[in-house]
Amino acid sequence: MPNMQGHCWDCGQALADLDFQRTSECPGCRRHTHVCRNCRFYHPGLHNDCEEPVADSVADKVRANFCDYFSPNPRPPVPGTRDADPDDLLAAAEALFNAKD
Repeated sequence: MPNMQGHCWDCGQALADLDFQRTSECPGCRRHTHVCRNCRFYHPGLHNDCEEPVADSVADKVRANFCDYFSPNPRPPVPGTRDADPDDLLAAAEALFNAKD
């Protein structure tokens, strides 16, 4: 039986060792798995959104990459933490700042 290493950043499916190869995809949602969003070092808000200070910058955090520091995040994704649609964020900000008392 394969050793479970982490979860898909998008759908939360449990993933095994071989699911994290450079070009692997999640069997549940077909998203790339060797991506920043699946890495234990991914931390939005830090420089390059990464806790590893010498890692090369990766522009697209949900695309397969060649980062040598990649390590699967063992924690399952928290529901409701997927990246928001920029249009939805803008609408929410406008509603907040244009609200009348």
